[in-house]
Amino acid sequence: MAKLYFHYSTMNAGKSTLLLQAAHNYRERGMTPYLMTAQFDNRAGDGRIGSRIGIGEAADTFAQGEDLFAKLKARLDHGDCACVFIDEAQFLSHDQVWQLARAVDDLGIPIMCYGLRVDFLGNLFPGSATLLALADEMREIRTICHCGKKATMVVRQGPDRVAMTQGDQVQIGGNETYVSLCRRHWRDAVGD
Repeated sequence: MAKLYFHYSTMNAGKSTLLLQAAHNYRERGMTPYLMTAQFDNRAGDGRIGSRIGIGEAADTFAQGEDLFAKLKARLDHGDCACVFIDEAQFLSHDQVWQLARAVDDLGIPIMCYGLRVDFLGNLFPGSATLLALADEMREIRTICHCGKKATMVVRQGPDRVAMTQGDQVQIGGNETYVSLCRRHWRDAVGD
């Protein structure tokens, strides 16, 4: 039975690595996965999912406002597809997550989404909020704060390495910009 899955965490927890490993496992068993990532996040290259540990793979992209039910239906009509893997799922819109749920229900395809839960201000991303509401199964991917506790928050640092407390929700960046922290150290960093 097909399900909608949401694998979530903070930055640098290994979400993309786990996605790539799971897709590899499907291929090893003779099944075809379909990989997607956010069109505007090209840190690993255009149409590419990349991991901090150096592995990566080509992927189709999704754009803001794109109808993902129609895209997945066209992909399934084109050929075999055992599972859909979506990286950077926090960038999905509310409507796009509903389109994915519809694809699971009506097309019978499992969809595994990987993304951040909260932004640098501690707010849910719209895609993540909707995935938390609709996913059939959720899994937290854990990483740790510098103190050794589980990291559940992330700070965005400015060029001076000081935590920012305002700005656009979305700013593409990696280790040079974002640091995962436990809630206590996140509060310390943002002056709460």
